[in-house]
Amino acid sequence: MIVRILNEGQFRLTEQALASLNSFDDDVEQAVNSGDQAALTAVLQALLEDIRTRGERVPDDELADSDLILPDADATLADVRAWLSDSEEGLIPD
Repeated sequence: MIVRILNEGQFRLTEQALASLNSFDDDVEQAVNSGDQAALTAVLQALLEDIRTRGERVPDDELADSDLILPDADATLADVRAWLSDSEEGLIPD
């Protein structure tokens, strides 16, 4: 599975690594629902770092469709609210 982090690039993840990311969904939603930008930034940073650690970076010259696109760590509450409103499964699909 290919995951794109906006403004950064793509990472190839195994299904097992992707499944482990689901734990971040609840924290993202909780931060958004409580209007806590600092908590949102912290959880996004942790989520993206986990992807960088578990994933293999896809070279920039390799063309690959992204299966999942995630906001960068600088995303605002409004940005992530919009992402969540467009999805029934949160940021990370089950």
